[in-house]
Amino acid sequence: MPVYQLVKKLKLPISIEEAWDFIASPKNLKTITPDYMGFEILTEDLPNKIYAGMIISYIVKPIFSIKTNWVTEITHIKQLNYFVDEQRVGPYSIWHHQHKLEAIEGGILMTDIVSYKPPFGLFGKLANFLFIRNKINKIFEYRETKLIELFGEFSKIDQENKIV
Repeated sequence: MPVYQLVKKLKLPISIEEAWDFIASPKNLKTITPDYMGFEILTEDLPNKIYAGMIISYIVKPIFSIKTNWVTEITHIKQLNYFVDEQRVGPYSIWHHQHKLEAIEGGILMTDIVSYKPPFGLFGKLANFLFIRNKINKIFEYRETKLIELFGEFSKIDQENKIV
């Protein structure tokens, strides 16, 4: 069965330090997750910043509003550059999410790369085609909207100073 991948890029007019401070705080996850996901962090005494080896437990409603336990581990981290969270318990056979930051002229480029594999073989493949990929895409569209609300919109001029 295939592993699917979603890549989302967003330019924000903020410093790499400001972006890192926000995305590296697990307490901000709820802010950038749609309410319909029923997202609730279960981990008590959550630290202000992530670290390699950190385990975070949540409840989410990823499909059909069914509450699901989700446990992720922060497996890799490079300060101000990237971190990776991987599902240890949850609705997917594989979930690997890279969060990357890159300083660019006028701000930062934030890239999310999500590699995932639904469970249940052919049924999971069909479910991905019918609704899973669209749901994941909608979650990241919501994140983009929230991040723009919080930090502002990047100018419509690309790195070569051409109007996009």
